[in-house]
Amino acid sequence: MARAAQRITGGSKKSFGMFEKALALEAKGVDLIHLEFGRPCHDTPAEVIEATVRAMRDGHVHYSEMRGLTPLREALAAKLHDFNAMPATPDDILIVNGLTHGSFAAIMATIDPGDEVILLEPYYPQHIGKIEMAGGRVVLAALDAANDYRIDAVAIEAKVTPRTKAIVLINPANPTGRVYSREELEALAGVAIRHDLFVISDEVYEYITFGSARHISIASLPGMAERTISLFAFTKAYAMDGWRIGYAVASRPLVDAMLKVTMNDVTHVNSFIQYGALEAVRNGLPAVERMVADDRAKRDLVVQRLNQMPGIRCTAPEGTIYAFPDASETGLSSAALAEALLQEAHVVVEAGSFYGEAGEGRLRICFGSESTARIEEAMGRLSTWFNAR
Repeated sequence: MARAAQRITGGSKKSFGMFEKALALEAKGVDLIHLEFGRPCHDTPAEVIEATVRAMRDGHVHYSEMRGLTPLREALAAKLHDFNAMPATPDDILIVNGLTHGSFAAIMATIDPGDEVILLEPYYPQHIGKIEMAGGRVVLAALDAANDYRIDAVAIEAKVTPRTKAIVLINPANPTGRVYSREELEALAGVAIRHDLFVISDEVYEYITFGSARHISIASLPGMAERTISLFAFTKAYAMDGWRIGYAVASRPLVDAMLKVTMNDVTHVNSFIQYGALEAVRNGLPAVERMVADDRAKRDLVVQRLNQMPGIRCTAPEGTIYAFPDASETGLSSAALAEALLQEAHVVVEAGSFYGEAGEGRLRICFGSESTARIEEAMGRLSTWFNAR
């Protein structure tokens, strides 16, 4: 019992980083501009809300299917075929309470005590806690900032041991904003196939790409469908972060293993919000395109303004809602710089070190979390602060 409790409470102390510090300052009445939290600034499309209300009025307020609503899984199978080039069937899909829940179920279903899981660094901190709760051990494979955080298959393969069970991939990547090329994904797939590893692929930003960047699901590559758990959500693209709904895609044996987890922690996802998700899949793409266009405009604004600030260099992210500027020329650690910007400029950004040592010297700035007017105000505050140093 004590050993189990230690596994749950020990290990990584990662949380929500600067968000928690900001709440304390905000409680004192300070006007903060939040660019640290990856939440959409848009509201959920009205047609999705209406479909959900209609489902409640039509009596869809009782128990539902454990795997998720069949019409929703059928619509998602068609979307996966058309957009992701993944030949999934409805039986290969499990509806979950957001991508966080999906990754929890994937890790609990595949990772045993003592197994090693490779995270690409900079990493998303929440994956660490889940791996540790399963009794697994996190192994970090650092990507090189000088190489634009490209996937380095040689460096990743060097981290593989006989105890390695899986690699966690985030594509498009949080926090770096990279959208990995087919060549990079093929190299990573080669590592997984050679060493018989699972890939747990977080693809929550699949629709949010810019310019010529195109999202590719690693499960669509030869030999990867049977060893990949692909995780998606309605959170970012459809501005449904508070709804807590997503889906996992994997081979039937892996879905069945994950179902054992989800049946025992949530039974099934809320019945009526699945009808809202169904409306989003069927008819929500125009709203997604409008929101992504807004994100693109704010990305361009943020990158342009950051590059005018002393000591800051920022390349344009290929996807996601994050810029990851290099602030190393300021001479401050990323944590000290984020703290100073919070306390003195009243702009909340995340320290790059929150995402591991490979993120040191950088800041993560979410340009999707506020209106254009607030983004402009935040850039003004930051510019004033950096120019006054």
